[in-house]
Amino acid sequence: MRVDDKRYDNQGLHVVLSLFTVDKGKFKVLLIKRKNEPYKNKWILVGGCAYNTETGEQAMERELFEKTNIKNIKFDMFDVFTNPNRSPLKRMIAIGYIGVCDASIIENFKQTEKASDADWFVIDRVPELGYDHKEILDKAISTLKRSIFTTNIMKRLFPNTFTLPELQMTYEQILETKLDRRNFRKKLISANIIEETNQTIKNENVKTTKLYRFTNNQTEFSLYK
Repeated sequence: MRVDDKRYDNQGLHVVLSLFTVDKGKFKVLLIKRKNEPYKNKWILVGGCAYNTETGEQAMERELFEKTNIKNIKFDMFDVFTNPNRSPLKRMIAIGYIGVCDASIIENFKQTEKASDADWFVIDRVPELGYDHKEILDKAISTLKRSIFTTNIMKRLFPNTFTLPELQMTYEQILETKLDRRNFRKKLISANIIEETNQTIKNENVKTTKLYRFTNNQTEFSLYK
């Protein structure tokens, strides 16, 4: 590497977070609206530029808080986006991250210097996005669909207890398919993904429903076999 080679100049690093939730039975992603150019008034995924003193994770934590007032979200890196023209200002490589959380966390959003709004959007109603964020979001959704079978990422959506119907509805929303009720319960329990809590709750029909919780097991499983 020759440090004086001009081809190394004028480059930067973006961190971009696809933050998902399931709210009232709908699979959603968090978007922010830009205040400034480029892409002024366009909706984009949460993120921004990393300082040269930060790791990608540190930059993502800072940008998330600065743009949405949200803290303490666990996220995972899933891909790198290197198109030289993905930003109109200069060459910006993007590190893509995935996170999931409860929808109510966005209630504390405050208008910031670079974002005028933030909101949850149903996945099939996402507006036109700035930058290459549609490509990043599509890749994040595909990654999430695989991750729910190989990691305990769903535990972040349900950190405490849940009923099997609401859990199945969440899986169906993310996977965009209907699942057999009996097979769903059997597969998750046999894979030691979930366990009974010996607690119950009464639903709207005054029926008593068992409450479950996620285990710490991360065994790969399938709902289709």
